Amino acid sequence: MDFDQLITFLEVARQGSFSRAGEKVFRSQSAVSAQIRQLEQEYGDRLLDRSGKTVKLTPAGQVFHDYALRMKKLRDESLVAVADHGHTPRGTLLVGANEATTLYVLPEVFGEYCRRYPDVQISIYRNFTYKIVEKLENNSLDVGVVSLPVQSPSLKIQTIYRDRLMLMVSPQNPLAKLKTAHISDVVKQPLLLPKTGHTRRLLDKMFREYNSELKVRMELPSLGMIKSFVAADLGISLISGSFARDEVQAGRVKLVELQGVEQWRELGLAFRRDRTLSVATKTFISVLRQFSDHLKKTEGSEKK
Repeated sequence: MDFDQLITFLEVARQGSFSRAGEKVFRSQSAVSAQIRQLEQEYGDRLLDRSGKTVKLTPAGQVFHDYALRMKKLRDESLVAVADHGHTPRGTLLVGANEATTLYVLPEVFGEYCRRYPDVQISIYRNFTYKIVEKLENNSLDVGVVSLPVQSPSLKIQTIYRDRLMLMVSPQNPLAKLKTAHISDVVKQPLLLPKTGHTRRLLDKMFREYNSELKVRMELPSLGMIKSFVAADLGISLISGSFARDEVQAGRVKLVELQGVEQWRELGLAFRRDRTLSVATKTFISVLRQFSDHLKKTEGSEKK
Protein backbone atom coordinates (compact mmCIF):
# COMPACT_ATOMS: atom_id res chain seq x y z
CA MET A 1 0.00 0.00 0.00
CA ASP A 2 1.17 3.53 -0.74
CA PHE A 3 -0.31 6.86 0.33
CA ASP A 4 -1.71 7.56 -3.14
CA GLN A 5 -3.90 4.47 -2.78
CA LEU A 6 -4.87 5.55 0.73
CA ILE A 7 -5.89 9.06 -0.39
CA THR A 8 -7.82 7.63 -3.36
CA PHE A 9 -9.69 5.21 -1.09
CA LEU A 10 -10.66 8.02 1.31
CA GLU A 11 -11.85 10.18 -1.57
CA VAL A 12 -13.99 7.38 -3.06
CA ALA A 13 -15.53 6.82 0.39
CA ARG A 14 -16.19 10.57 0.73
CA GLN A 15 -17.65 11.04 -2.76
CA GLY A 16 -19.48 7.71 -3.05
CA SER A 17 -18.30 7.56 -6.65
CA PHE A 18 -15.20 6.41 -8.54
CA SER A 19 -15.61 9.06 -11.23
CA ARG A 20 -16.07 11.98 -8.81
CA ALA A 21 -13.17 10.74 -6.71
CA GLY A 22 -11.05 10.58 -9.86
CA GLU A 23 -11.77 14.26 -10.54
CA LYS A 24 -10.62 15.16 -7.03
CA VAL A 25 -7.36 13.19 -7.17
CA PHE A 26 -6.74 13.95 -10.88
CA ARG A 27 -6.91 10.35 -12.08
CA SER A 28 -9.08 8.50 -14.57
CA GLN A 29 -11.89 6.28 -13.32
CA SER A 30 -10.00 3.21 -14.48
CA ALA A 31 -6.87 4.31 -12.56
CA VAL A 32 -8.96 4.82 -9.42
CA SER A 33 -10.52 1.36 -9.82
CA ALA A 34 -7.06 -0.17 -10.24
CA GLN A 35 -5.80 1.46 -7.03
CA ILE A 36 -8.80 0.19 -5.06
CA ARG A 37 -8.33 -3.34 -6.47
CA GLN A 38 -4.70 -3.30 -5.37
CA LEU A 39 -5.72 -2.30 -1.86
CA GLU A 40 -8.37 -5.02 -1.71
CA GLN A 41 -5.88 -7.63 -2.92
CA GLU A 42 -3.39 -6.55 -0.26
CA TYR A 43 -5.97 -6.72 2.54
CA GLY A 44 -7.69 -9.82 1.20
CA ASP A 45 -11.23 -8.44 1.41
CA ARG A 46 -13.63 -6.14 -0.44
CA LEU A 47 -13.45 -2.62 0.96
CA LEU A 48 -16.12 -0.98 -1.22
CA ASP A 49 -19.57 -2.13 -2.31
CA ARG A 50 -20.08 -1.23 -5.97
CA SER A 51 -23.51 -2.87 -6.42
CA GLY A 52 -25.74 0.19 -5.98
CA LYS A 53 -25.93 3.61 -7.59
CA THR A 54 -23.44 4.93 -5.05
CA VAL A 55 -20.28 3.28 -3.80
CA LYS A 56 -20.45 2.40 -0.10
CA LEU A 57 -18.05 1.02 2.47
CA THR A 58 -18.31 -2.69 3.23
CA PRO A 59 -17.93 -3.78 6.89
CA ALA A 60 -14.25 -4.44 6.18
CA GLY A 61 -14.03 -1.06 4.46
CA GLN A 62 -15.46 0.68 7.52
CA VAL A 63 -12.74 -0.85 9.69
CA PHE A 64 -10.04 0.13 7.20
CA HIS A 65 -11.51 3.65 6.81
CA ASP A 66 -10.84 4.48 10.47
CA TYR A 67 -7.23 3.36 10.15
CA ALA A 68 -6.84 5.22 6.86
CA LEU A 69 -7.94 8.48 8.47
CA ARG A 70 -5.49 7.98 11.32
CA MET A 71 -2.64 7.16 8.92
CA LYS A 72 -3.37 10.24 6.83
CA LYS A 73 -3.47 12.44 9.95
CA LEU A 74 -0.16 11.02 11.15
CA ARG A 75 1.41 11.59 7.74
CA ASP A 76 0.15 15.19 7.66
CA GLU A 77 1.53 15.83 11.14
CA SER A 78 4.89 14.36 10.17
CA LEU A 79 5.07 16.64 7.12
CA VAL A 80 4.31 19.67 9.30
CA ALA A 81 6.87 18.61 11.90
CA VAL A 82 9.63 18.21 9.30
CA ALA A 83 8.68 21.44 7.52
CA ASP A 84 8.81 23.26 10.86
CA HIS A 85 12.21 21.84 11.76
CA GLY A 86 13.95 25.00 10.60
CA HIS A 87 11.56 27.20 12.63
CA THR A 88 10.80 29.26 9.53
CA PRO A 89 7.06 29.64 8.79
CA ARG A 90 6.19 28.22 5.39
CA GLY A 91 3.45 26.30 3.64
CA THR A 92 -0.28 27.13 3.69
CA LEU A 93 -2.17 28.61 6.63
CA LEU A 94 -5.92 27.84 6.68
CA VAL A 95 -7.88 30.52 8.56
CA GLY A 96 -11.63 30.67 9.17
CA ALA A 97 -13.64 33.80 10.06
CA ASN A 98 -17.04 35.31 9.36
CA GLU A 99 -17.55 38.02 6.75
CA ALA A 100 -17.44 41.05 9.05
CA THR A 101 -14.33 39.85 10.89
CA THR A 102 -12.61 39.05 7.59
CA LEU A 103 -13.40 42.47 6.13
CA TYR A 104 -13.02 44.80 9.13
CA VAL A 105 -10.76 43.15 11.71
CA LEU A 106 -8.31 40.81 10.00
CA PRO A 107 -6.94 42.75 6.98
CA GLU A 108 -4.33 44.55 9.12
CA VAL A 109 -3.42 41.25 10.79
CA PHE A 110 -2.98 39.54 7.42
CA GLY A 111 -1.00 42.50 6.11
CA GLU A 112 1.45 42.44 9.01
CA TYR A 113 1.72 38.67 8.90
CA CYS A 114 2.51 38.62 5.17
CA ARG A 115 5.18 41.31 5.63
CA ARG A 116 6.88 39.24 8.32
CA TYR A 117 6.40 35.81 6.76
CA PRO A 118 6.16 36.13 2.96
CA ASP A 119 6.74 32.39 2.41
CA VAL A 120 3.37 31.47 3.95
CA GLN A 121 0.33 31.29 1.70
CA ILE A 122 -2.94 32.21 3.48
CA SER A 123 -6.20 30.52 2.54
CA ILE A 124 -9.33 32.11 4.05
CA TYR A 125 -12.55 30.22 4.71
CA ARG A 126 -15.33 32.76 5.21
CA ASN A 127 -18.54 31.55 6.83
CA PHE A 128 -20.69 31.68 9.95
CA THR A 129 -19.13 30.73 13.29
CA TYR A 130 -20.89 27.37 13.54
CA LYS A 131 -19.50 26.37 10.13
CA ILE A 132 -16.00 27.42 11.17
CA VAL A 133 -16.31 25.34 14.33
CA GLU A 134 -17.30 22.32 12.21
CA LYS A 135 -14.25 22.82 9.98
CA LEU A 136 -11.94 23.15 12.97
CA GLU A 137 -13.38 20.02 14.58
CA ASN A 138 -12.76 17.92 11.46
CA ASN A 139 -9.23 19.33 11.00
CA SER A 140 -10.05 21.24 7.81
CA LEU A 141 -8.78 24.55 9.27
CA ASP A 142 -5.66 25.48 11.24
CA VAL A 143 -7.19 28.31 13.23
CA GLY A 144 -10.46 30.23 13.42
CA VAL A 145 -11.61 33.63 14.66
CA VAL A 146 -15.14 33.08 15.95
CA SER A 147 -17.96 34.98 17.63
CA LEU A 148 -18.36 33.89 21.24
CA PRO A 149 -19.74 32.01 23.04
CA VAL A 150 -18.73 28.72 21.45
CA GLN A 151 -19.06 25.30 23.06
CA SER A 152 -16.75 22.59 21.70
CA PRO A 153 -14.81 20.14 23.91
CA SER A 154 -12.27 19.48 21.15
CA LEU A 155 -11.34 23.16 20.68
CA LYS A 156 -9.22 25.52 22.72
CA ILE A 157 -10.82 28.97 22.67
CA GLN A 158 -9.23 32.20 23.88
CA THR A 159 -10.98 35.57 23.98
CA ILE A 160 -8.97 38.08 21.98
CA TYR A 161 -11.25 41.09 21.60
CA ARG A 162 -14.43 42.68 22.95
CA ASP A 163 -16.32 45.18 20.83
CA ARG A 164 -19.29 47.16 22.09
CA LEU A 165 -22.53 47.24 20.12
CA MET A 166 -23.41 50.86 19.30
CA LEU A 167 -26.13 52.79 17.53
CA MET A 168 -25.10 53.87 14.01
CA VAL A 169 -26.85 56.88 12.45
CA SER A 170 -26.25 59.33 9.64
CA PRO A 171 -24.96 62.81 10.61
CA GLN A 172 -28.35 64.20 9.52
CA ASN A 173 -30.35 62.01 11.90
CA PRO A 174 -31.61 63.80 15.07
CA LEU A 175 -30.07 61.10 17.24
CA ALA A 176 -26.60 62.07 15.95
CA LYS A 177 -26.65 65.06 18.31
CA LEU A 178 -26.97 62.84 21.38
CA LYS A 179 -24.12 61.37 23.43
CA THR A 180 -26.33 58.47 24.48
CA ALA A 181 -29.71 57.22 23.25
CA HIS A 182 -32.29 55.07 24.99
CA ILE A 183 -33.68 52.01 23.30
CA SER A 184 -37.11 53.71 23.33
CA ASP A 185 -35.61 56.38 21.03
CA VAL A 186 -34.23 53.70 18.73
CA VAL A 187 -37.52 51.88 18.15
CA LYS A 188 -39.13 55.11 16.89
CA GLN A 189 -36.68 55.21 13.98
CA PRO A 190 -36.73 53.09 10.80
CA LEU A 191 -34.34 50.19 11.38
CA LEU A 192 -31.89 48.52 9.01
CA LEU A 193 -31.11 45.04 10.30
CA PRO A 194 -28.82 42.20 9.21
CA LYS A 195 -30.76 39.19 7.97
CA THR A 196 -28.77 36.65 9.95
CA GLY A 197 -25.75 36.23 12.18
CA HIS A 198 -24.54 36.93 15.69
CA THR A 199 -25.52 40.63 15.75
CA ARG A 200 -29.03 39.83 14.51
CA ARG A 201 -29.52 37.39 17.37
CA LEU A 202 -28.40 40.06 19.85
CA LEU A 203 -30.78 42.60 18.34
CA ASP A 204 -33.74 40.20 18.35
CA LYS A 205 -33.14 39.61 22.04
CA MET A 206 -32.71 43.32 22.77
CA PHE A 207 -35.88 44.36 20.94
CA ARG A 208 -38.07 41.48 22.13
CA GLU A 209 -40.26 43.60 24.45
CA TYR A 210 -40.55 46.31 21.78
CA ASN A 211 -41.67 44.07 18.91
CA SER A 212 -45.02 45.81 18.51
CA GLU A 213 -43.27 49.20 18.11
CA LEU A 214 -40.43 48.20 15.77
CA LYS A 215 -40.20 49.82 12.36
CA VAL A 216 -37.95 47.52 10.36
CA ARG A 217 -37.39 49.20 7.00
CA MET A 218 -34.94 46.68 5.53
CA GLU A 219 -33.26 43.38 6.32
CA LEU A 220 -29.94 43.36 4.49
CA PRO A 221 -27.50 40.55 3.65
CA SER A 222 -24.23 42.38 4.25
CA LEU A 223 -22.69 44.81 6.69
CA GLY A 224 -21.36 46.93 3.84
CA MET A 225 -24.90 47.53 2.56
CA ILE A 226 -26.13 48.44 6.04
CA LYS A 227 -23.38 51.03 6.49
CA SER A 228 -23.98 52.55 3.06
CA PHE A 229 -27.73 52.81 3.61
CA VAL A 230 -27.32 54.33 7.08
CA ALA A 231 -24.91 56.90 5.57
CA ALA A 232 -27.63 57.69 3.00
CA ASP A 233 -30.04 58.33 5.91
CA LEU A 234 -32.39 55.49 4.98
CA GLY A 235 -32.54 54.35 8.60
CA ILE A 236 -30.45 53.53 11.65
CA SER A 237 -28.78 50.34 12.77
CA LEU A 238 -26.65 48.83 15.51
CA ILE A 239 -23.11 47.70 14.86
CA SER A 240 -19.91 46.61 16.57
CA GLY A 241 -17.95 49.84 16.96
CA SER A 242 -14.78 48.73 15.18
CA PHE A 243 -16.71 47.68 12.07
CA ALA A 244 -17.67 51.32 11.38
CA ARG A 245 -14.32 52.92 12.28
CA ASP A 246 -13.51 54.05 8.71
CA GLU A 247 -16.98 55.50 8.10
CA VAL A 248 -16.87 57.42 11.39
CA GLN A 249 -13.45 58.88 10.59
CA ALA A 250 -14.72 59.91 7.14
CA GLY A 251 -17.77 61.63 8.70
CA ARG A 252 -20.24 59.40 6.85
CA VAL A 253 -21.86 58.00 9.99
CA LYS A 254 -21.90 58.64 13.73
CA LEU A 255 -21.87 56.16 16.59
CA VAL A 256 -24.00 56.76 19.68
CA GLU A 257 -23.84 54.74 22.90
CA LEU A 258 -27.00 53.00 24.06
CA GLN A 259 -28.16 54.14 27.48
CA GLY A 260 -28.55 51.32 29.98
CA VAL A 261 -27.57 48.66 27.43
CA GLU A 262 -24.29 46.75 27.68
CA GLN A 263 -24.12 44.51 24.62
CA TRP A 264 -20.73 43.24 23.54
CA ARG A 265 -19.51 41.23 20.61
CA GLU A 266 -16.65 39.00 21.68
CA LEU A 267 -14.20 37.43 19.26
CA GLY A 268 -12.29 34.31 20.16
CA LEU A 269 -9.28 32.50 18.76
CA ALA A 270 -10.03 28.79 18.25
CA PHE A 271 -7.93 25.74 17.35
CA ARG A 272 -7.94 22.03 18.16
CA ARG A 273 -6.61 21.01 21.57
CA ASP A 274 -5.04 17.79 20.31
CA ARG A 275 -3.41 19.18 17.18
CA THR A 276 0.28 19.96 16.86
CA LEU A 277 0.36 23.57 15.67
CA SER A 278 2.66 24.41 12.78
CA VAL A 279 5.11 27.28 13.05
CA ALA A 280 2.95 29.17 10.55
CA THR A 281 -0.07 28.78 12.85
CA LYS A 282 1.85 29.71 15.99
CA THR A 283 3.25 32.86 14.43
CA PHE A 284 -0.19 33.86 13.12
CA ILE A 285 -1.64 33.48 16.62
CA SER A 286 1.19 35.65 17.95
CA VAL A 287 0.57 38.42 15.38
CA LEU A 288 -3.19 38.30 16.04
CA ARG A 289 -2.66 38.67 19.80
CA GLN A 290 -0.28 41.60 19.26
CA PHE A 291 -2.89 43.30 17.06
CA SER A 292 -5.59 42.65 19.68
CA ASP A 293 -3.44 44.14 22.45
CA HIS A 294 -2.74 47.21 20.29
CA LEU A 295 -6.47 47.76 19.67
CA LYS A 296 -7.25 47.52 23.37
CA LYS A 297 -4.55 50.07 24.24
CA THR A 298 -5.64 52.42 21.43
CA GLU A 299 -9.29 52.34 22.46
CA GLY A 300 -8.37 52.71 26.11
CA SER A 301 -6.38 55.89 25.38
CA GLU A 302 -9.24 57.28 23.24
CA LYS A 303 -11.68 56.92 26.15
CA LYS A 304 -9.35 58.95 28.42
